[in-house]
Amino acid sequence: MERRIIDVKGQKLYTEYHNSNKKRPTIVFLHDSLGSVELWRDLPAKLSEATQSNVLVYDRLGYGKSYPMLSHERAVNYMEQEADLLNEVLTQLNIDKVILFGHSDGGTIALITAAKYHERVEAVICEAGHIFVEDVTLKGVYDAWEAYKTTNLSERLKKYHGDKVEMLFKAWTETWTRDDYRSWNIEYLLKDIICPLLFIQGEYDEYGTLNQVEKTVSQVSGSSEKYIISGVGHTPHKESPELVFEKSVEFISKLF
Repeated sequence: MERRIIDVKGQKLYTEYHNSNKKRPTIVFLHDSLGSVELWRDLPAKLSEATQSNVLVYDRLGYGKSYPMLSHERAVNYMEQEADLLNEVLTQLNIDKVILFGHSDGGTIALITAAKYHERVEAVICEAGHIFVEDVTLKGVYDAWEAYKTTNLSERLKKYHGDKVEMLFKAWTETWTRDDYRSWNIEYLLKDIICPLLFIQGEYDEYGTLNQVEKTVSQVSGSSEKYIISGVGHTPHKESPELVFEKSVEFISKLF
């Protein structure tokens, strides 16, 4: 595994890249709003080994070991911007055949990237992604903000993000709860997704209803399937790791 900071359009991003098998695709892991490379635990390595695929994991700007954000203020289309930046990362690393595995915000970024850059995206595993804002999403964000103020959440996050925690937490919560973000919606992009899609979601996801799943799988142009895991919430890969792992291996193995 090669670990290094790369400079992409002036953004210095921490990456971990393993590409020992030149003939196999690369699984690219995209973390959530409070996530990082480290928080994926052993899933990237396990999935890479089980499917004989290469793997790339990176921290978005302001997260983990990447450099800090310049400001917590984000544009309404910030996830579209993240998809464009991901395309630049893939170009810089000469990665042309990818499977995107994204969780939450990362799942949304995966969908957008597959729609805009379908020539290099072979498949998508979207876990608890969003295509529009729901009331339950906002409630989840407000609940997280309350936990940040009243519990040791900020201290726990510092283990992974250091002194960048307050900035990234503001960037997430203030963006999603802004009035102008309420109408954010990427359904218009879904028809441009032509690769196979697996959408994984927990039955009790506290940030999104099953409408996110149904409206995604019904509007993409490629083959699609949903995998709803009973009894779990927003992070199936942590709450039911074996089920997510086994389903992901099955999905990838059918394609490659």
